[in-house]
Amino acid sequence: MSTSSKPYEKYAWLRPGNHVIVLFGATGDLAKRKLLPGLYHLSVTGLMPDEYRIIGSAPQQSALSDADFIAHAKSAVAEFGNTPPSSEAWDEFASRLSFGAASPEDPSPLVSAVEAAEKAIGPAHPPRRLFHLAVPPVAFESVIGLLGSSGLAKPDSKVIIEKPFGTDLESARKLNAAVHAVFDESQVFRIDHFLGKESVDNILAFRFGNGLFEPIWNRDHIDYVQIDVPETLDVADRGAFYDATGAYRDMVVTHLFQVLGFVAMEPPTSLDAKPLRDEKSKVFDSLNPIDPRHVVRGQYDGYRSVPGVRPDSDTETMVAVRVYVDNWRWHGVPFYLRSGKTMAASRQTVTLGFRRPPLRMFRESRHGSATGSVNEIFIDFADPGSISIDFMAKEPGPEMNLESAEMKFSYATSLAESMALEGYERLLLEAMQGDQSLFTRADGIERVWEISEPLLTSPPPAQIYEPGTWGPPGVDKLIDPHRWHLR
Repeated sequence: MSTSSKPYEKYAWLRPGNHVIVLFGATGDLAKRKLLPGLYHLSVTGLMPDEYRIIGSAPQQSALSDADFIAHAKSAVAEFGNTPPSSEAWDEFASRLSFGAASPEDPSPLVSAVEAAEKAIGPAHPPRRLFHLAVPPVAFESVIGLLGSSGLAKPDSKVIIEKPFGTDLESARKLNAAVHAVFDESQVFRIDHFLGKESVDNILAFRFGNGLFEPIWNRDHIDYVQIDVPETLDVADRGAFYDATGAYRDMVVTHLFQVLGFVAMEPPTSLDAKPLRDEKSKVFDSLNPIDPRHVVRGQYDGYRSVPGVRPDSDTETMVAVRVYVDNWRWHGVPFYLRSGKTMAASRQTVTLGFRRPPLRMFRESRHGSATGSVNEIFIDFADPGSISIDFMAKEPGPEMNLESAEMKFSYATSLAESMALEGYERLLLEAMQGDQSLFTRADGIERVWEISEPLLTSPPPAQIYEPGTWGPPGVDKLIDPHRWHLR
């Protein structure tokens, strides 16, 4: 692909300044599936800096030569990328790749690789450094310490930290302290790839860009909100990790609460990082502490047979939570959050149910009672994403009967879906641009762990559920008298 065919080439202002990007954990699964394919796609679309270098890094025992790292990256792009590594485009990208091993005892190979990359870019437009910690959470502090002690972390450097950020309030505070000992908060990008999705960002456009919806986005009109992210996958070969983590820490704290912040926030004064994150932080401040009585924990039958899982494990593989945002907009409106493994479908959805109007004037439809129907806004934020509105319409015929109808917008059939960026691609670009709008702030993540303390301290026992179902029976009791949109 020639550079003239890059779809974003004409949007020069979107391109960040020159960068040296260091991928810690470059031989791991996240780099293979998301980061290397994502960076290549940004290059193909014309959104990478004019000059950049990407340095893979790992401990010495996993070190690669430059040539082996390039081959590893090409294999990752071919297997997981949405753009194949064609000759000209790939050669251009591959020329920017190198490898530098690093360990706390000896970071010198990485230091040398960074210095060589910066020298290759030249002093006319010196690059900024971006470090991406695609490593297990237990390694976060040691890698941060390495960046500080080696001098790699400069005042204009930035660091991307993966989830989960801590496992409870105490560990989150400890990790924040370790990070802030090396980086200012303005340099820290705690990443949640859900927030990079076009369809999640479209929640803001849908709410605040349309005079039709924002006036009814409150407790006077909304009866309940659901954020539902079931998965059909099991824990696979992640038994030991998952058994120490569970569905609540793995999905609810790191993803679902962040989506809740977008759904429930007040209108920000702008979409810049500070006002946007201020409003999301206010939502987290308004969340009531999690009541364990409002939580259903489930464990799929057969989980305890997974290698790495304790034979008597009570770790939840599914969790459903009822929470309340106690402010003027949402007081009394339940927010239902659900996520789990081996469930009946893989979906990523937000549902807002409206209060029922009096319908006694209408006769019962031949397909059921009109009074049993609910008006809902249904947002599917799994790529490519869609928004639909369920409403009542007259059933054709001589009688005034009601039937459910739907209006739907879908990225798959609307606008320019081909121009969309995958979540990680969008967030990598924004980190290079220095835009923290879609990244989590220290106070926000600590507040979410704070409200979780009652549940983490006294979790209800996990109920067994069959794989391929929507969870144990308690899931439906939790939401009664409402019902799950996905059921």
